[in-house]
Amino acid sequence: MTNKITFDIHHRAPFAEGAGFGDTGAYEHIRGRVHFAVDPLAPAQAAVTDIALAPRDADGLVHCAADFEILRPVDGARGNGRLFYDYGNRGNKRALQFFNDAPKTNAPRTVADAGNGFLMRRGYHILWMGWQGDLLPGDGRMLFDVPVATDGDAPLTGTVRTELIAGGPGVTVFPLSSLVTARSNPAVSTDTGRARLSRRRYAWSPREDISADRWSFARVERGPGVDNQGTENAVVPSDSHVYLPEGFETGWIYEIVYEARDPQVLGLGHLAVRDAVSFLKYGDADANGTPNPLKDNGGRVDYAYAWGRSQTGRCIRDALYLGFNADAAGRRVFDGVLPHVAGAGKMWMNHRFANLVLLPGQEFENHFSPADRFPFAYAVSTDHLTGVVDGILKRPATDPKVIHTDTAAEYWHRRASLVHTDTEGRDLPLPDGVRVYHWASTQHFAAPKVEQPGHGMSQTYFNVAASSMLFRATLDNLDAWVTQGIAPPDSRMPRRSDSTLVSFDDWKAGFPQIPGVALPRGPSRLELMDFGPDIDCGLIAKDPPDLPGGEYCVQVPATDTDGNDIAGIRVPMVQAPLGTYTGWSLRNATFGLGALEGITGSYIPLPTREDERAQTGDPRVSVTERYGDAAGYARAIGAAARRLVDAGLMLEEDVAQATAEAADWGRPRHDVKL
Repeated sequence: MTNKITFDIHHRAPFAEGAGFGDTGAYEHIRGRVHFAVDPLAPAQAAVTDIALAPRDADGLVHCAADFEILRPVDGARGNGRLFYDYGNRGNKRALQFFNDAPKTNAPRTVADAGNGFLMRRGYHILWMGWQGDLLPGDGRMLFDVPVATDGDAPLTGTVRTELIAGGPGVTVFPLSSLVTARSNPAVSTDTGRARLSRRRYAWSPREDISADRWSFARVERGPGVDNQGTENAVVPSDSHVYLPEGFETGWIYEIVYEARDPQVLGLGHLAVRDAVSFLKYGDADANGTPNPLKDNGGRVDYAYAWGRSQTGRCIRDALYLGFNADAAGRRVFDGVLPHVAGAGKMWMNHRFANLVLLPGQEFENHFSPADRFPFAYAVSTDHLTGVVDGILKRPATDPKVIHTDTAAEYWHRRASLVHTDTEGRDLPLPDGVRVYHWASTQHFAAPKVEQPGHGMSQTYFNVAASSMLFRATLDNLDAWVTQGIAPPDSRMPRRSDSTLVSFDDWKAGFPQIPGVALPRGPSRLELMDFGPDIDCGLIAKDPPDLPGGEYCVQVPATDTDGNDIAGIRVPMVQAPLGTYTGWSLRNATFGLGALEGITGSYIPLPTREDERAQTGDPRVSVTERYGDAAGYARAIGAAARRLVDAGLMLEEDVAQATAEAADWGRPRHDVKL
C-alpha cells in the first residue's frame, strides 16, 4: 500500500495586484487544502507515535488534512526552480516578515505585504502548510486536522501536566492547554478530587496545593442581563478549562496535573510536511490526477529548502532526527534547511498528549520540558550522564545542508551552547554539511520594524538590535552551497577553545558594572530529566519528571567592555552600539522578580555624554565620545555593514538601508537623548 496525496485548490488570484518582481515578474496566490491518506503499517511512517491506533478507512489508510497556501511566479519558467517552505510558527506565516521586511500578516495579498520583495525577486515558490494538529481556528492560522488515537472502542487516557501563568490581574479561567489558540487534552473527569492544582513562585519553589473545593473544571460565559442588571456571568462545566474564582495571581506558576483522554496523533505533522514537499518536488499529478501546482505553468522544483524560527526551528531539528527528510521512496526531501532560534531543543510533538504551543525549557516557565533532551548537537556525541551515543544528523544519504542560527537569547534561555559542544561543554566538531552562526547580542524575536523600545514584564528595554539583513544573506549562501557547491563562510559561534564561550561566573567577571542594572543568576540550567522508560517511543509516564541528578553544561558568550558579545556575527548595531545588547532580561517585581523573562534580551542605553557617565559612574564610553554626532554614528553603521558584506554575511543591497535607518541616532528603535 502506498500513501496518497490530493491537492484541492479553492482560490487563485494575482498577488500584490499583479506587480512584477525583478526578472521573475508577477506572482500568483493559490490557496486550498491538501489531503493525506497514509499506510500506518509501512516502515516509512513507523516513527509516528500512535499511528497504529488511529482510525482507518476501508483500505486501511489513516487520513489527515492541512491548509496550504502558495505564492508562485505566474510564468513558472521565470522562477528559480526552488521551493521555499516556511514552517511558520504556531500556524502563523513568518517568512515575508523576516526575509522581506514586510508587515506581519497571515493574509499576504498586497504590494505592501510583499515588503522589499526579496523572495519573489529571487524567484522562489513559497509554500505555507499547516502541520500543527492541536491548533484551533482563528486569525488566519494554518490548520492541520489529525485523528484521535483510541484503544479499540475505548478512549486512551493518561496523565497530563500544564503550567498556567497569568500575564495580568483578573484572570480566572485558563484552557487546559494554557493558550486559547490550542486544543486542550480534555479531562476524563471534572471531579477536582482526581486532579491536582498547585502554584509556586519560581520553577524550583515548593508547590503550594490549592484545595479541590477552591477550583473547578469550568469556564465563564459573559453576556447582557435583563432589567438593567448589566453584564452577567455564568460558570459552565468544561472538561477543557480550569476555573479559579479567586483568580490566578499575576506572575505565579500554576500547575495542573490531571487524567486526560483522546490524544491526537500529532506526529503526523512530520509526515505531512515530508509527503507534501516530496510531491511538489518530485510529483507530476496527485492521486486524483490534479497537476502539481508548482509545475502546471511551466515551473519546476529542482531543490527544496525549509526555514523555521523558534518552535518551527525545533520542528526541523526534530524531523531530521526522526528521519523524516527521507520520503517513502528513500529520496531526500529538503536539500537545505535553516533552523533559526531553535537553541538546543527539538519538538515535544511526536508524543501522546503533547502540547505543541508551549514555550519549552526556560528558567522560569515550562522549565521541566521534554523538548530539550539528548541529542542536542548535529554531530554524533556521547551523553556523559547516560552513556547514550547519538546525534541529529546520522543519515548522510538524505541529510540536508544545515545552516543553524541562534541569537544571544538562545544561549541564555534555550541552552544553545549544546548545539556545538558535547554535554560536558567541550567544543564539538561540526559535520561537514553544517554551519552554526551566533547572531551576537541579538534577541530571539527581532522584529524588522520597531516603533519604539518597550519593556513588557522586564526591568529593562527589550533588545532592539536589527538582524533581518542576515536572513537574506544566509538564504543566498545556502542556495549557493546546495546548487553550486560554494561553501558558506565558516561557522561563527563562541568557542571554549578561545575563551569566547564561558561559564556564568567567567561571564559575570567580564560584564561591565552598569549602574542600576541587576544581573541574572545564570542561564537556564538543563538537568537530566526522567520522563519514564518509554519517552523515546512517545509515551510519558512521569510528569513532572524525576530528576535523578546531574546537569548538562550550559555556557554563554563572553562579552566586551560594553557588555556586547565578542564572538559570532556582529550586526551593524552591535559593531557600532548605542547600548549594551544582551540575550537576557529579568522579570520585574510583578511577574517573578529577578527570573529570566521568556526568551527576550535587553537594550541598556549608553550614557549620552561624558558628564552623564561621570555622574552615574557608568564604565561604558558615552555616545558623543564615540561618534561625535548623528552623522558620525551613521558612518560607523555604514562601515560595519560594509565589513559584513565583505565577509559574505550581508547583501550589498542592505547597506544603504542600514545606513538610512541609522540617521537621527537610530530612532525610533533607540532611546538616545540628544
